[in-house]
Amino acid sequence: MKKYLALLIAALWLPLGLPAENYPYRSDVLWVAQPDHADWLYRTGQKAVVEIQLYRYGIPQDGTTVHYEIGDELMPAETSGSVVLKNGRATIPLGSMKRPGFRDCRLTAVIDGKTHKHHVKVGFSPEKIEPYTQLPSDFADFWERSKAELAACPLHYTKERAEKYCTDKIDCYLVKLTINKRGQAVYGYLFVPKEARPGSCPAVLCPPGAGIKTIKEPLRHKYYAEQGCIRFEFEIHGLHPELPEERFREISAAFNGRENGYLTNGLDDRDNYYMKRVYLACVRAVDLLASLPEWDGRNMIAQGGSQGGALALVTAGLDPRVTACAANHPALSDMARFRQGEADGYPHFSRMPGMDTPEKLRTMAYYDVVNFARMIRVPVRMTWGYNDDTCPATTSYAVYNVLTCPKEALITPINEHWTSEATERGHLEWILNKVKGER
Repeated sequence: MKKYLALLIAALWLPLGLPAENYPYRSDVLWVAQPDHADWLYRTGQKAVVEIQLYRYGIPQDGTTVHYEIGDELMPAETSGSVVLKNGRATIPLGSMKRPGFRDCRLTAVIDGKTHKHHVKVGFSPEKIEPYTQLPSDFADFWERSKAELAACPLHYTKERAEKYCTDKIDCYLVKLTINKRGQAVYGYLFVPKEARPGSCPAVLCPPGAGIKTIKEPLRHKYYAEQGCIRFEFEIHGLHPELPEERFREISAAFNGRENGYLTNGLDDRDNYYMKRVYLACVRAVDLLASLPEWDGRNMIAQGGSQGGALALVTAGLDPRVTACAANHPALSDMARFRQGEADGYPHFSRMPGMDTPEKLRTMAYYDVVNFARMIRVPVRMTWGYNDDTCPATTSYAVYNVLTCPKEALITPINEHWTSEATERGHLEWILNKVKGER
């Protein structure tokens, strides 16, 4: 118990800037939710109970009323009620599930007029979760034809030194990479170990998270290049990353609303869907990395989180040159799962009117991470948290469970849509171990 509390309190010291943290930095209030199974997992049919604790300034909140709502993951509440904390504690029965999945207990308490919220999800036989999304009979043929179209367009890019991101150990270049015959392009920062010998470096492809935004903090993963890896971090919309932040906000407001966002653009037609060019841009980025004289000619790794995790898995399924993949809580996973009344993957088409049409559902299947995961034959490391409502645990399991390649999972139950610095660095350690195994 002491070890468990220490881990939770340590979460208070996670770095600033991480989104959707359930233990905010320097908060006066700390929730602790402890299921009666230490791993937060149950078999279908078993009943779950959670003990909740609430502290302010480290002092148990005795007599505080906590309201709760309980329902399946991302689904409306089926049960609600309230408990009064005694010595800062109370227990809440969560019920059970007949089918594999997750239940969510959403908590609310008012202290001195301010509302504080928390939630905790527990899983029921999640290793048995199967995807709703089915594999189209011509899935492989569709993507082979699409890659052939891309291959007909010669590799072309420009590269200029980005001096402000160079250090005594790494060189950085701003790259504009053409991705099709129309002249559309993506931008990215290419990091190379300083004075790297020809044929000496594994390459790591890092696609971005969701949104229309700049490439923030390009040096945040500089330790990849410092440890001998080429790394390419890129955006997917063809927008120069040096544009002012205000310009990105204006573009996003104009072209990325719920009614006209890029993830819904062209969804009626698999050939005209916006994400087709994005998926092929990932393949073209592999072309770029494979052309570099510093690449070792063997190790090509795809790595990313959320939408970037989705694109990393997509690239591993599409391109046989990829030799390993590390992905955090992938988006674009089992996107049509809402059809059976369960949590669907980001961007949550269930919340958008008009998405439940035969044409859109057909297109989703050609772009769903689940179907690319079925094609992956190289080692995969995935990590996700149960409390994630952006890329829900159900959909991460739907992806992980269909992988037939060598795989391993780092499951962090308390995490919402974030990863710790230790987890991020753990990806590099895993990658370097794979590289050593190849040599």
